[in-house]
Amino acid sequence: MTPFTIDIPQSDLDDLHERLARTRWTPQLPGDGWERGVPTDWLREVAEYWRTGYDWREREARLNAFPQFIEEIDGLVVHYLHVRSPEPDALPLILAHGWPNSFVEFARTIPLLTDPRAHGGDPAQAFHVVVPSVPGFGFSAGPRTTGFGVPDVAGRFAALMERLGYDRYGTQGGDLGAYVAPELARRHPDRVVGVHIDGGFGFPTEDDVPGMTADERAEWDLMQQWMSGGVDHHALLRAAPQTFGHGWHDSPVALLAWHAHKFQEFSMSDQPLLDVIDRDAFLDNVSVYWFTKTAATSSWPMYEGLGSAGFAWPTGQKAVPSGVYGGGSALMRRLAERDNTIVHWPEDNPGRHHFIAMEQPAGHVADIAAFFAKVRDSRRL
Repeated sequence: MTPFTIDIPQSDLDDLHERLARTRWTPQLPGDGWERGVPTDWLREVAEYWRTGYDWREREARLNAFPQFIEEIDGLVVHYLHVRSPEPDALPLILAHGWPNSFVEFARTIPLLTDPRAHGGDPAQAFHVVVPSVPGFGFSAGPRTTGFGVPDVAGRFAALMERLGYDRYGTQGGDLGAYVAPELARRHPDRVVGVHIDGGFGFPTEDDVPGMTADERAEWDLMQQWMSGGVDHHALLRAAPQTFGHGWHDSPVALLAWHAHKFQEFSMSDQPLLDVIDRDAFLDNVSVYWFTKTAATSSWPMYEGLGSAGFAWPTGQKAVPSGVYGGGSALMRRLAERDNTIVHWPEDNPGRHHFIAMEQPAGHVADIAAFFAKVRDSRRL
């Protein structure tokens, strides 16, 4: 296990600033707000802050405060954070990030998870935290062959936890991580104590429509309106990830616009994006993608994994108990319980964004602790 420190060459930082300064700006199209995409004025303002106000070196030092390592697993170098709790009886917990996110998704939650005593919490709810960068994301190497999928990620994550000496642990994730977390339990039910995801269990599909009540069918129709909005990144990246990757790899503003567009679509609030997600935290994530050149390599979930045969919600497993941060309707719970052993289904947790760990770190940690308090005594240390 090789210690790792983020140390972006100054030449890369200078290159970023030069490219931002030389941006050839797109004229604003007719229309209001974000209805035709990221507004030019908004993007110029954020890009200028990225160039002249955002302090990468200070943010880099914050990230380097977490112990980091790299490890070759099944032929790929995997980068990960490993932050042990000062509480000796803490439960090991692996956090799986989403797309288009990175390990920085959990930067504000890790201290709360590992040392609740220092933040006014219950030390009995402490965790030893492991946050790997998914292969192809951030500082982890990208897949070298086609056919790479969620089971490949789960296999490497399980091997990592074994090498770290964790025989029993919890799994947690949202977005892409909501696929990885239950896959770990499916593969290793003897090791995984419980699966906590931000959301995704119980979403209906066309196959569920014939068995729906009239009220459930009305809910299904509303879901279809929501799902049909915005840019279908699954279809886009399934069709031509290499083509779009050229632009994101060469232009920091193109990458910034793409991330802003998706983060805006992932918001469940009519408030401005940067009123919901902290501006520097958002730019931390964009910067990691830029400096690691992973805008294209991170698209494999769409062209290989989750989108190769059309989009599908995470599948369940009954061997290990599951819980979610945001439960959803009675319809969703009914469908979730068909394929999962649900023991935690809150309906009133706060949240205005898909990446809840970035928006509500304290609330996210409180819910993770509440779930694992129900299942953690089953672990064998």
